[in-house]
Amino acid sequence: MAVSFSLSPQQEQLKQVARQFAEAHLRDLAEAVRHEADPARRADLARPAFEKAVEAGFLKGLIPVPFGGAAGSGVDAAILIEEWASYSPDFVISIAGPLIALVPVYQVGTPEQIRQFVAPFLADGGAPVAAMAYSEPGGSANFAAAPPAEGVRTTAVPDGDEYVINGRKAWASHLPGWDGDGPDVMTIVCRAPGGVSLVVAKREQLAGHIEVEHLYDLPALRGCLTARIGLVDVRVPKANLLGQEGQGVELTRNAFIGSGASIGTFSVAAMRQAFDAAYRFALTEHRGGAVPIIEHQAVADVLADAKARIEATRLLSWRALDAALSGDPQALEWALHAKVFGSETAVEVINDLVGVVGISAYDNDFPLKRHLDEALAYPVIEGSNIGVRRRQMHALLTSSGYDPLAASGMS
Repeated sequence: MAVSFSLSPQQEQLKQVARQFAEAHLRDLAEAVRHEADPARRADLARPAFEKAVEAGFLKGLIPVPFGGAAGSGVDAAILIEEWASYSPDFVISIAGPLIALVPVYQVGTPEQIRQFVAPFLADGGAPVAAMAYSEPGGSANFAAAPPAEGVRTTAVPDGDEYVINGRKAWASHLPGWDGDGPDVMTIVCRAPGGVSLVVAKREQLAGHIEVEHLYDLPALRGCLTARIGLVDVRVPKANLLGQEGQGVELTRNAFIGSGASIGTFSVAAMRQAFDAAYRFALTEHRGGAVPIIEHQAVADVLADAKARIEATRLLSWRALDAALSGDPQALEWALHAKVFGSETAVEVINDLVGVVGISAYDNDFPLKRHLDEALAYPVIEGSNIGVRRRQMHALLTSSGYDPLAASGMS
């Protein structure tokens, strides 16, 4: 991107449109989700807003222009994510499945694969969903490990012109689809004879072959349909293999670059809302004293530090998403910084803001607890910081010829 820290007129308009949609549809959705105990019913609450987002063209806006969509820049994506995630981060995660699941299709898909697998997400109606079936119940930080380690456990066994896929998957949003018969498109990380591979299954191939083992009841992001499933004898044409057998490790890691960068923006959204609650509290609450508590230096210092860290994370995340969506060679490093720094900063900042409010913050009816729960998810989703992301950064730092100035362009 050209270096500018002011939103363009088009980006200002996007911000306003996204905020209006969030206020009209996501504010009430988030409230309803908070009061629904059943995970399946919570997920279903999102469907009307999901359909309205599709009708408004937001889903098509997640698909790159060369593949028939209307996606803008990485900063555009950051603006949309921040506005929506400020009200309902779980809704954003649910609708954004194509941002991960279709990346390998864009990278190595044949023209026929692109036509088949992207088409559902160019629709002007309905509620199409995609899932990247990567994580497994026993953990997937070492999915690329070679035998005798387990690595990825899901298998794709050739049978004539088909693969027969069996295994268990977890954590990705909408693995069961809306009704238990699967999403419109599922990109499955599996072990084929040639090694770790990616095979795409469509809904008609998944229907009747998904066993929903468990619906997770999460502390936050509660509107996401987050499940543990079994894939039982899923028959998929060999033509649905993305790239070559054995190419799955590289393709999978590439698929999570953009999602890692986005976590920085999800973190900004949580901090933004938490800061607003704590700041308003500090402006109005005297707590028995003569002046609002913001008049005390200790309170003002916490707020000032929090605000600076929010702004730093926002700009870092803009840069990371711009790099990820533009194909910048340094995208991985930017994404790792946004993911790790952004998510861990959010936990620290919101915890500090809890200290400003005091015991009143330790109440489910006060918003800080909710935003802290959201922030606690961000270091462990989309590749946990310790198990995956810091290891990737370590690999970069120890790689031959690593240039510390390359990412910034200051070499």
